[in-house]
Amino acid sequence: MGRRVNETAVTEFILLGLSSNPHVKIALFGLFLTVYLITVVGNGLIVLLAVADPRLHTPMYFFLSNLSFLDICYTTSSIPQMLSHCLSAKPTISHARCFAQMYISLFLGMTECVLLAMMSYDRWVAVCNPLRYTLIMSKKVCVAMAAFSWGGSFLLILVPSLTGQASLCGHNVVNHFACEIQAMLKLACSDTRGNQIIMFATSILTLLLPFGFILVTYARIIATVLKMHSAENRTKAFSTCSSHLMVVVLFYGTAMSMYLRPKSRTSSNQDKFIAIFYGTITPMLNPLIYSLRNKDVKQAFWKVTGRKRYL
Repeated sequence: MGRRVNETAVTEFILLGLSSNPHVKIALFGLFLTVYLITVVGNGLIVLLAVADPRLHTPMYFFLSNLSFLDICYTTSSIPQMLSHCLSAKPTISHARCFAQMYISLFLGMTECVLLAMMSYDRWVAVCNPLRYTLIMSKKVCVAMAAFSWGGSFLLILVPSLTGQASLCGHNVVNHFACEIQAMLKLACSDTRGNQIIMFATSILTLLLPFGFILVTYARIIATVLKMHSAENRTKAFSTCSSHLMVVVLFYGTAMSMYLRPKSRTSSNQDKFIAIFYGTITPMLNPLIYSLRNKDVKQAFWKVTGRKRYL
């Protein structure tokens, strides 16, 4: 009975954040505010252009707009809270809000993993089966693939949420800037092996399998591109796929280093910096990577803004 009382006593959590130094927290506030504004404006602009310009009504930009919308939601689930905590002497979050943030962030992260795999399939069809591209990647197929990315991830997130939460026994100090599932499990006083097994299995489904699929599709793409006789076609194909591959390396590399490495009972600053990279930096870089290397996006921008571009 005493253990049950301790569990129910946890009504809020204290987030230690990245630093307790007031001057450092002010600097972090300015940094993350800048990152958040760039992320929202950049990704929002890609969504707007994909909707407004008919030339971007293609499968590639359909998936890219889904990715951009997802990245806006992903950063919004954590950065505004980080900003408020940078200005607070004692950053706290309620029990309900903490677990809501944890599951929402986990759901969005899983969705991004699957969506990036869908985008690699689109690039594979475009390069390896160009004559059948419009037939294979029809509007109905694209919508079904996007729905699978969002819906499948939502069903996967129900598994850990329905298996029950680990017993906290009064522990409420989280060595993190957000309610990240790895940091939350380190507060548990009960046996978390079941939670760890479920999380590892989910990581295999949402990280290893999609990443393996991406590697296979890009191996096929590279083999096809190398067989092309035209140097111009090879350059165009590599340019089209390189942006997506850069995003894949950035996101999967940091996410796998967090969720697939051996777990420890204590949180480290390394965990927090890795989480910053895949949770805030990568969503900010995505629109920059795609727009700066993509002529269609830049042309759509000049068209929507009503400006003429002179070469």
